[in-house]
Amino acid sequence: MYKRIRDLREDADLKQKDMAKVLNCSQQVYSNYELGQRDIPSDILIALAKFHKTNVDYILGLTNTKTYFKDL
Repeated sequence: MYKRIRDLREDADLKQKDMAKVLNCSQQVYSNYELGQRDIPSDILIALAKFHKTNVDYILGLTNTKTYFKDL
């Protein structure tokens, strides 16, 4: 999961500080998410999926399909 959020960020050509701003957290907190040193809260996980237009299952490594499900 941690590699996937890093890969998604890098694919979007963003720096950790950019993602931290999107998620309203510090760069250090976001870095800890990517390094697996801090558990990712469900609200942050959902925000990551929405921002990257993918799904939580992809981020968690449960699927390799990046299908994005729009809000109902």
